[in-house]
Amino acid sequence: MEPATAGVSARVLFVIGASGAGKTAAVRALEQRGLPAVRCYYFDTIGVPSPEEMERRWGRGDRWQEDATRRWIERLIRETSPTAVSVLDGQTRPAFILPHMTAAGATCRIVLFDCTPAVRATRLRDGRSQPELVTEQMENWAAYLRREAGALGLPVVETSQLSIDAVADALQHEVDVLL
Repeated sequence: MEPATAGVSARVLFVIGASGAGKTAAVRALEQRGLPAVRCYYFDTIGVPSPEEMERRWGRGDRWQEDATRRWIERLIRETSPTAVSVLDGQTRPAFILPHMTAAGATCRIVLFDCTPAVRATRLRDGRSQPELVTEQMENWAAYLRREAGALGLPVVETSQLSIDAVADALQHEVDVLL
């Protein structure tokens, strides 16, 4: 896609949430719909350093997350056509998204995907074979994101009882709002 032209705002939909909330499955389902004005990206494709590497290079994991979010935003603004929407699936804080999008003069929506702890645990253990992610820390992260989304009035998609297609429908609605 062509880079956004001067005076025309890039439009980006950020799909955030803790591991197991259904972000990646829904964004992949949306991508498979082949919508011409939608391009999907996955935060973790840039590579996630180990906690030790994050500590060594950035001082803390949240500083890595903020730096990675900034780099993603710069890339998305360059790559998003003025007539399209880029969708980014990732675990990041709205507080890291909003200042960079505002500074760039770009338009964004942030939607939080959430689910119950029991559903998250089942998805991580059975669906993804990542039982090591079923932790109190992950639940604290999910709770933090819920509080931040609530404080900012962000839309929340509770995915516990929804099919992947239904969650992709919710994403497509968010894309339509941006378009």
